[in-house]
Amino acid sequence: MSEKKSSNFLNQKLIPFFNKLAASRHLVAMRDGMTAAIPVIIIGSFFMIIAQFPIPAYLNFMGKVFGPHWSDVAQYITNASFHIMGLVAVAGISYSLAKSYKVDAFSAMIIAIAAFILTIPLKTDKGGEMWVPLKQLDSSGLFIAIIVGLFVTDLYVWIVHKNLTIKMPDSVPPAVSNSFASLFPGAISLIVVWLVRLAVEASPMKSIPNVIVFFLQAPLGQLSNTLGGALVTELVISILWIFGIHGSNTVAGVLQPIWLTAMAQNAAALKAGHVLPNIVTEQFYDNFIHMGGSGATIGLALLIAFTSKSKEYKTLGELVVGPAVFNVNEPIIFGLPIVLNYKMVIPFIAAPLVNVTTTYFAMKLGLVAKTIGVMVPWVTPPVISGYIATGHISGAVMQIINIVLDLLIYWVFFKSMDNDKLKQERALAAD
Repeated sequence: MSEKKSSNFLNQKLIPFFNKLAASRHLVAMRDGMTAAIPVIIIGSFFMIIAQFPIPAYLNFMGKVFGPHWSDVAQYITNASFHIMGLVAVAGISYSLAKSYKVDAFSAMIIAIAAFILTIPLKTDKGGEMWVPLKQLDSSGLFIAIIVGLFVTDLYVWIVHKNLTIKMPDSVPPAVSNSFASLFPGAISLIVVWLVRLAVEASPMKSIPNVIVFFLQAPLGQLSNTLGGALVTELVISILWIFGIHGSNTVAGVLQPIWLTAMAQNAAALKAGHVLPNIVTEQFYDNFIHMGGSGATIGLALLIAFTSKSKEYKTLGELVVGPAVFNVNEPIIFGLPIVLNYKMVIPFIAAPLVNVTTTYFAMKLGLVAKTIGVMVPWVTPPVISGYIATGHISGAVMQIINIVLDLLIYWVFFKSMDNDKLKQERALAAD
């Protein structure tokens, strides 16, 4: 295939396809719905740090001041936030998707929440009172939350568009009118989910959560927690970015439930005093792979800011180094640029893959502590984020090592670009 045909294929076929995929209403709804859970997770993580800050003197002091059970009390908020991830996700996904269809998003969200609860086998205590297991509302229920949020909302919207609703006079307040309008769509949606549940309960699987774990959650979780799975994931993210597509958002829309589940499992293991089971979590990517942003571009940002000889790159360096410290790299992606720049393809792919490999083996061998289940905001600067994410100084050291490696990987390629740019500037000045 000639270079011209290859370029036409990329511009006319491949890039529009991935742009359409990233902008699809269902993927956007998944991304926005999952994002809705992030604030409560961060708040819960903050109180987890308060309860289990990894300094013995601090733990002893707090135990003496507030009593031996102060850690459990401090984590009340952690429990309340971590254990509603699935519930928040189904609400956020449904609301976002219904809003994109321009139907009453609030009513659709309420029906989706009810459908989500309908999929959960309720428990009964000795007094005959029924209760919902919190486990099914947290990260364990994320896959069900996604499926219900998308499927039930699509069904609800389809029924609304068929005009199978109760019409109220214009004089009726909108809140009342919307409630009555949702009766038929809501009833049909819940009946469909109910029938699905009855069919599953009649099968060997016994419950919808069992089906999800057997067919989706367990296989994908095992794959994602391997070095090979992490490398493939990061390769896809980098390649999408090279074509100007937000790789992180595109991939996270599919894999974030797995990462959040792994994060929650590590948090539960830490609380119980067990060995942390997972290496690959959301913090693994955010805090150890994507330092400076996708492509591990913090090393590149430092090179641009402090080693540039050309005037253009010196100016660019002043603009990109600040955001890069907070893991924002769009100024580099589109300013250097990285997008469709064949000179930057190799280091942009190689740097994060090296980070994946070094971090994975370091954690696997016990040289670096695994992430403890704390949701560190992705804008937290490296070194600080590594310590918080692992609760150990080894996390910060690992980040420093990765940054040095990233800098070395980008060095040759950037210096070649800088020298070429310097020659162009000198030639223009001579003319």
